[in-house]
Amino acid sequence: MSTPDSLFLIAGSGKYPGLVIAEARAAGVGRISLAAFEGETEQSTIAAADEVRMLRVGQLGKMLDAAKKSGASHAMMAGQLAPKNLFDLRPDLQALILLAKLKRRNAETLFGEVANQLAKIGIQLLPALTFLDNHIAPKGHIAGPALKKRHVEDVEYGYEIAKESSRLDIGQTVVVRNGTVLAVEAFEGTNECIKRGGALGRDGSTMVKVSKPGQDMRFDVPVVGELTIETAKAAKIKIIGVEAGRTLLLDRPRVSAAAESAGITIYGIS
Repeated sequence: MSTPDSLFLIAGSGKYPGLVIAEARAAGVGRISLAAFEGETEQSTIAAADEVRMLRVGQLGKMLDAAKKSGASHAMMAGQLAPKNLFDLRPDLQALILLAKLKRRNAETLFGEVANQLAKIGIQLLPALTFLDNHIAPKGHIAGPALKKRHVEDVEYGYEIAKESSRLDIGQTVVVRNGTVLAVEAFEGTNECIKRGGALGRDGSTMVKVSKPGQDMRFDVPVVGELTIETAKAAKIKIIGVEAGRTLLLDRPRVSAAAESAGITIYGIS
């Protein structure tokens, strides 16, 4: 794909949208228009865009109108929306029409239909890892102390369990130690799973994060950032296994440095 002249970015919370803006500009994208959400999108992200439309979660009509007026032919989604805000959704008319069509209402179906609505107005939703090649986890050792064979076995076992858990749409992160599953992520999210697993494993557990089978990489990618490292350190997790080629290290140099400082190994597996 040639680099688009402009980009419409649907920006949730965290550092992810800001990283997309920086890397998109480095790749030659000239103009970036932003759909930002009240109480979610960081001010630094808002300040980095050329044009901003502030929205509430659920204002699909206004978002599509902003996308069309931006003149962009390509869009991306980056960052999260807090689960509580999805449940506090106050949909506008267009969102209500969309919701009425869906038999199952989860992030995959909701965002998939948003992608369809963007396509109807001539805007292609790009994979969420576009422009971010330098921040995608490679296979093998990435940062931190080298692993012993038994630790690699725990990463491999955690990978198998996490793949099965994610296939069932339960969660994409597990914590294991010595071949025993200590915690499986559910609705509470990755960091809470890390805390539960670390408390049970005490010192030296392994967490593994993967993508779902058939995961739509346009709007849903596994992410490991500095906060993940901080949470793992506090929980005395010693190894973070990630799916190579499909996991975003949210600013890889900073994540790697944080892992080295914490004595935590990051290891890519596929």
